[in-house]
Amino acid sequence: MPAMNRAPSPLSLPPMSAATLLRALCQRPQPGAAVAPTPVRHRLDRIDAANLARYRAAMGFGGSHVPLTWYYLPAQRAHLGALLGQALPFRLAGIIHVDNALAAGIQPELGRPLEFETAIAIGVPAANGALHAVLDTRAGQDGQTVFSCRSTYLVVRASRGGPRPAPAPQPAVAALAPLAGWQLSASSGRDYAALSGDWNPIHLWPWSARLMGLKAPLIHGMHTLGRACAELERAGARPVASLDGRFRAPIPLGSAVALAADLAGGRYRVEAGGRTAAEGGFRFA
Repeated sequence: MPAMNRAPSPLSLPPMSAATLLRALCQRPQPGAAVAPTPVRHRLDRIDAANLARYRAAMGFGGSHVPLTWYYLPAQRAHLGALLGQALPFRLAGIIHVDNALAAGIQPELGRPLEFETAIAIGVPAANGALHAVLDTRAGQDGQTVFSCRSTYLVVRASRGGPRPAPAPQPAVAALAPLAGWQLSASSGRDYAALSGDWNPIHLWPWSARLMGLKAPLIHGMHTLGRACAELERAGARPVASLDGRFRAPIPLGSAVALAADLAGGRYRVEAGGRTAAEGGFRFA
């Protein structure tokens, strides 16, 4: 009897370590490469309860549930593992997180494994050369979904002077009321990096940001969504079950940040320096 084909065992979820980040920095683009059509599978033996507690305290979450935005931390590791495991037509260093959507399923048991599946889709280049990649990650226990995460990254920037796409029409929404605010310190990027493992130099110090071509270090986009999610939960007195966000403008460290929202309509906006930094929708559990 011929042997049956079996799905490969899931890989261990890679750590957000210096070695992993060095691999990402050193990976070279392979023109014409196509990503594998099948999802990449990973396994996390258990949720780090100490890291989860630090995240909850740092973002300001109440209650005892796993906050929705915490799930991006292991999802980002799954993204990196999926991208590092194959040839890509773009460089990993310098990709830009432009939007993110998270949805919660069951609350996980912290001491038990999580199984991840990540699919990669690379879009068609725009007229100006911009190219996006979408990574869809689903994590579960015993066949039940714990969370899903869809992240869109700009992997090739638009050429200067090229045609710009017309802005998408924005639906009419109710006015957003001021809800909360917070002040970023000069160390906010390093503090969040210690939680998330994302030690991208653009988030750390003025000198490291300048090495990457920026005038000042910026806060992580998912720090902004995490703080917004915690404030929405505080105002709504219940957990957020889904949240999407589009990153419109960077927020330098040291900035004052303001959150406005329509709790009934499920819309929010984050502003800093007189500009919209992030906006999107949400749904309470």
